[in-house]
Amino acid sequence: METTRIVLITGTSSGIGLATAVSAARAGCRVVATMRDTGRAGNLLRAAERAGVAERIEVERLDVTDPASVADCLHIVLDRHGRLDAVVNNAGAGFVGTVEQDGLAPVRAAMEVNYFGVVEVTRAALPHLRASGGRVVTVTSVGGVVGQPFNEAYCAAKFAVEGFMESLAPTAATVGVAVTVVEPGAVASEFIGNQDLDVPALIAAAGPYGPALSAYVDRTLKAFGNAQTPEEAAAPIVAALTAERPPFRVQTSETARAFAGTKLADLDGSAVQTMTGGWVASAGA
Repeated sequence: METTRIVLITGTSSGIGLATAVSAARAGCRVVATMRDTGRAGNLLRAAERAGVAERIEVERLDVTDPASVADCLHIVLDRHGRLDAVVNNAGAGFVGTVEQDGLAPVRAAMEVNYFGVVEVTRAALPHLRASGGRVVTVTSVGGVVGQPFNEAYCAAKFAVEGFMESLAPTAATVGVAVTVVEPGAVASEFIGNQDLDVPALIAAAGPYGPALSAYVDRTLKAFGNAQTPEEAAAPIVAALTAERPPFRVQTSETARAFAGTKLADLDGSAVQTMTGGWVASAGA
């Protein structure tokens, strides 16, 4: 009899994490759905009820920036289930701004959540994944492949995650652990809604970068108007959890594949600079 996979997913209170938790449970996994504030679990639990998978999802607290919280959560999982078969690193936070205006604090904060949090969860889980022949699936972003205007902090962290995982993958494979990165493009509701952005105030505070930021926001809002749903973005993540031999790198849509492909075929950087430079060109410039 095949053993039910025990899967821990971070950042499941909304968006891709929530959709992945429900979809993984539908695929037959036992899901430990984690979030920093379990008081925000209502949307997940209601979605699980509607999908008929509530009995396969359990909610636990996990703050990826707190090693003690990570250790406590893993202890609960191992005590309850005796094994861990996969980790999905999904928790993250965006930031829109530029370093001259905003300083280093947002850069450090983005690195703590989006990079060091991923490293800590992965590090702590690896002994248990070695024991089960498990896998690490990490949600990065096309922003971990292509640097994007006014996303310096976010893209820097996602680039770091990509480099970490690309370096870890062959090492982990020698002990039976598969590593995959999943790169979503635009996902519905995640640009403005998940960052609580006051766009007029943001532009007003941008000083000499105001016109460029205004152009960037206009372009990006249009892009997110045609975005994937979280459920569509979750499907390749669940496929990476359940495939016999998951690939190292997966994009979640044709748009994301084309976008990442621009960078991967751009040896001198000119194609990317031309593309992203157009995002911040003021009308009539």
